[in-house]
Amino acid sequence: MLTDTLSNIPLKVLQKVTADQAWHYHIIPAAETNDGLEFFVDSRVNDAHIIPELEILFGSKVRLVPVDTALLEKALSRYFPQSRGSKKTQIRKRSEDFLHELILEAYTIGSSDIHIENYEKENRIRLRIDGKLVERYTVNPTEYPALINKIKIMANLDIAEKRLPQDGRILFKEPGNEVDIRVSVLPALFGEKIVLRLLNKDTTDIHIDNLGFGEQQIKLYLEGTRKSNGIILISGPTGSGKTTTLYATLKVLNRPELNILTVEDPIEYTLEGINQVQLKEAIGLTFASAMRTFLRQDPDIIMVGEIRDPETAQMAIRAALTGHLVLSTIHTNSALGTITRLLDMGVPGYLIANTLNLSVAQRLVRLLCPECKTDEEFNPALLPSGYKPAYIPARHSVAKGCSHCFYSGYKGRKAVYEVLPVDEEISSMIRAQEITISKVQEKTGLTLLHESAWRLFEQRLTSLEEIYPILLTESH
Repeated sequence: MLTDTLSNIPLKVLQKVTADQAWHYHIIPAAETNDGLEFFVDSRVNDAHIIPELEILFGSKVRLVPVDTALLEKALSRYFPQSRGSKKTQIRKRSEDFLHELILEAYTIGSSDIHIENYEKENRIRLRIDGKLVERYTVNPTEYPALINKIKIMANLDIAEKRLPQDGRILFKEPGNEVDIRVSVLPALFGEKIVLRLLNKDTTDIHIDNLGFGEQQIKLYLEGTRKSNGIILISGPTGSGKTTTLYATLKVLNRPELNILTVEDPIEYTLEGINQVQLKEAIGLTFASAMRTFLRQDPDIIMVGEIRDPETAQMAIRAALTGHLVLSTIHTNSALGTITRLLDMGVPGYLIANTLNLSVAQRLVRLLCPECKTDEEFNPALLPSGYKPAYIPARHSVAKGCSHCFYSGYKGRKAVYEVLPVDEEISSMIRAQEITISKVQEKTGLTLLHESAWRLFEQRLTSLEEIYPILLTESH
């Protein structure tokens, strides 16, 4: 069937045209034959007018296969996604500079990472969009080394070193756009793999009200940030949005009368009026050493990118005890897990009880595309075994896919939170090391991560598939 053919076009064929060419002519490459190139084309397009242009453009004979307009536009949106929101940038032709085009395209569609990978028989490029990797291009094996070397040169890395990992940085500039790119090179079995992380310096869209806090959660959170001293810790796995929450918090706290210092790895956003320091472990500038210096810089608020060792934890405690507000992240699975992690690092319970203002856990959940999500009857048997929510809806929303969401069914993400304010009762439990979820919920009515995720599901903002991992953690 034609629909199946449109859904399974090989990447090598798709790369015959650029995104601009595909949308301009409303064509999608179908096949490369001995006679020339074959394209799917919008059935409304006049073949006689564009065939001569395409033959000159591609330097070969062209055959057009008319398809329904709706089918073609669906395929165009899937294979050649265009910009989201206000990020409008012209993509250059691949023949001019493939790497430039690749970075520009990733930035335009809101991708956070570019993965360039080498395998035995093929090389591929994937983009991470809304937390999921999407295969985008293949690279000719003969061109792959040149692409790797070009990235290394731009990132000031050693092109002769192919045995050891390397890290670098590229400042990518275009009129009206500036993107800081962190480069990581990893020697793999069949060659070097590179990941480019795009750090957008624009904090315009980061607002604490839009992150995903519930009404009571944001009230508790903001109350914790208004204290002049103490520690606020945000926990969660890599890629769960912890740093974005910290930046949104700093935007709320940033006032001319306060001296705010941060040490980060990397600096993901630039905040006017805040002194930001980039971590450089190779020369001894670690989180702990930076904190030690910060205390001599007359700070009011200190933000540490991550508490990852006992020394940094001890310095954060020391800063909080001497009258400073400290914000940081930590790798744990829950708000209570943060307390256990600090105890494991050797921080005495009484110091945690005296300094910890808030323990927050979070995850990121993809939101269903409002343009195409559909409703279905809900089958409770789909829930993880052992998970029993207080209320089970009769119907739920599921992902479908349309041109607005690149046919993924999802558009945008929202964080779900677990906010634990440390009051006198919680402090007493920490000192006695008798803190449990049941006791905390009984005393505070703490909304757990799975409850926040389920609330999004009940509101039909996300799908069961998206929150399933969070529910699964709770059910076991």
